[in-house]
Amino acid sequence: MKKESASPLVYDASPEDNLFSILQKRAEASPDGDFIKYKDGGGKWQSFSAGEFLDLAKLLAKGLMAQGFKKGDKLAILSSTRWEWTAFDFAALSIGVVVVPIYQTDSPHQIRTILEGTGAKIAIAENGGQKEKLEEAQKEGASLDSVWLLDEGAVATFCEFGKAVGEEAWQRAALKVKAEDLATVVYTSGSTGIPKGAELTHGMLCCNAYSICMTVPQICYQQGGCYLCFLPMAHIFARAMQFAVTACTMTLALEGDTKTLLEDFRKVNPTLILGVPRVFEKIYNAATQKAAGRMSGATFKKAVLAAREWSKRQQEKSPMPTMVEYKKRFYSKIVYKKILRAMGSRASFAVTGGAPIDKGLASFYNGMGLPLLEGYGLTETCPCTLNPVEGYKVGSVGKPVASCRVAISDEGEILVKGPTVFRGYLKEPDLTREVLDEDGWFHTGDLGEIDEDGFLYVTGRIKDLIITAGGKNVSPAVLESALKTCPLVEECAVIGDRRPFVSALITLDLRAVNEFLESLRLSRAADLKEASQNPLVYNRILRAVDEANSKVSRAESIRKFVILDSQFTVENGLLTPSLKIRRDAITKRFKDEIEKKIYSK
Repeated sequence: MKKESASPLVYDASPEDNLFSILQKRAEASPDGDFIKYKDGGGKWQSFSAGEFLDLAKLLAKGLMAQGFKKGDKLAILSSTRWEWTAFDFAALSIGVVVVPIYQTDSPHQIRTILEGTGAKIAIAENGGQKEKLEEAQKEGASLDSVWLLDEGAVATFCEFGKAVGEEAWQRAALKVKAEDLATVVYTSGSTGIPKGAELTHGMLCCNAYSICMTVPQICYQQGGCYLCFLPMAHIFARAMQFAVTACTMTLALEGDTKTLLEDFRKVNPTLILGVPRVFEKIYNAATQKAAGRMSGATFKKAVLAAREWSKRQQEKSPMPTMVEYKKRFYSKIVYKKILRAMGSRASFAVTGGAPIDKGLASFYNGMGLPLLEGYGLTETCPCTLNPVEGYKVGSVGKPVASCRVAISDEGEILVKGPTVFRGYLKEPDLTREVLDEDGWFHTGDLGEIDEDGFLYVTGRIKDLIITAGGKNVSPAVLESALKTCPLVEECAVIGDRRPFVSALITLDLRAVNEFLESLRLSRAADLKEASQNPLVYNRILRAVDEANSKVSRAESIRKFVILDSQFTVENGLLTPSLKIRRDAITKRFKDEIEKKIYSK
């Protein structure tokens, strides 16, 4: 090993521990306190107390038992984030039923793969549209006994079933669930290969939940703390936070419709904002566009520079010049407060992970007054590093969460070890042995470095690493995250493996493009094709490419790029459900553009 960073063991799971016990402890400690917030059919926010939600989950569990569920059976859940998802999750886990989450954006083919792989026979689906996909999966060969719809009263139906099962029968079933038992099978995103089913145990997820709470207690135990979850529960990041919030004193607000996100921020007023980098990029880009539309673009640029300068000084722990402090206070009144107000008024920290975030963007948020505590983890490890509230480092993904160890191999690969590492891939012992060595270290496939203070920096992904024809190793993450801070850019894929130079395929945000054109008093683009051919749009993207190139060496810089007239989406197979690009699929799909417009001789 080149270097290792570790945090002390703070939670040693006993053999009797299981995930439902987290909810039980929460209800015992504060039975009447708000636990779950949700929007009713009329759009008004309602809440369950911890005691009410515990009783509901138990009744649902009895309903599952009445339908023949027993320990080890698999229950698939295909839905966006909503309170019913969490209710069925805790209900199933209480009696040892293994929960199989499925992204609401998954195709029938992907759903079939998951159902066949896990053997799930019953599915809880959100609505008729999801039911149709399940039916298509059945036609392709998946075997399902029944499907129950949340929008058609699945909760009420299973509660009614549950009335036929006594308390003692439920208790006998619940007492059989141990820490070593399988809790859930979560499929990896498949950004660098075929998705695999990661087996996560009750003990692993319990340890991770309490470890997160102990790593950032200032957030998890603050008075009146609230976390608004809008990420899909099929993503381990969101699911792990669900359990962590249950384990502490925060309220969990659930709403998967991101179209109402800003309105939900204002109404829920969370103390913690958690999202993948694209969420924070979108907020920044929206602020940039608004500034341009109000003819205050120059002011916004100065505000960004002022925030970054303040962040740089703060991170260096150097004396803060009076003028730097003055600029921060000045721009706080006219710029920063407006952005922060859009996310409520109580959030003092945000947590981001799931993909790299541009350091300049993180510095802006830090200087603005909302530090982004970047973390790191995979489906196989849950969140395993996180920046502390005190002494966080912008650009790093933090230190190991409590009970976790992180090391860098001689080859530069990030390794993870501890009670929060998965037990293996479902029905894939050979693949499991490839990533879990004899000493218990999980090989992440990511490249990284650990500094003298034990902070981890992710520098790239081994399978993503581009090696140019000249032998230069290029990690595309820095360029891609920088490019996506341009409001006009929706997605981008940096390419150049075994090529003479690095290039990029870029897709546009049509709404942002039209706001940009209107700010110049020009006509809107009718579609992506027209937008991609607009010379002013090209020049704005060129400027963004130049700005991204300033962050890397000349040998790593983008020499050519193509603006595509289509987009990368989950539906067309070019994005994973967790919104990571599928680089191999993109290069195959746009082979002609790459050969004719970039690398033609």
